[in-house]
Amino acid sequence: MRKFFFAIIICSIGFAACDNGHSEENKKDPLESGRGFIEASLKGNYVEAKKYLLEDSTNLEYFNGMRDFNSKRTPIERENYRDANIIIDSTSQLSDSVNIISYSNTYKKVPSKLKMVRKNNEWLVDFKFSFVDSL
Repeated sequence: MRKFFFAIIICSIGFAACDNGHSEENKKDPLESGRGFIEASLKGNYVEAKKYLLEDSTNLEYFNGMRDFNSKRTPIERENYRDANIIIDSTSQLSDSVNIISYSNTYKKVPSKLKMVRKNNEWLVDFKFSFVDSL
């Protein structure tokens, strides 16, 4: 009984440690931050995805539009997106504070680009880039 109780405590501590600050650690690297945003978006976890967003009025408008559009998808489509894997095609470092991630997912396989910008030593998604042909 004592061993069982000890195992439960160890598992609880392990789960808490894995979840604590997860998104903050990912923001230190442009690829990890971008993957965090893409994965959370695919899973429909917009609270988590928003943590990776460079918050300005235009980005928030596009982000809210994406969230609203995706909420209207069929349950089967949402499940297919949740089950999809991210495919990173390439990354390009444009400067010390701007990276571009070219990616798709295993469900739709449509090439997309995500602009990552470094602000206050965190890499954040400049989401409006996805809707404007900048490159």
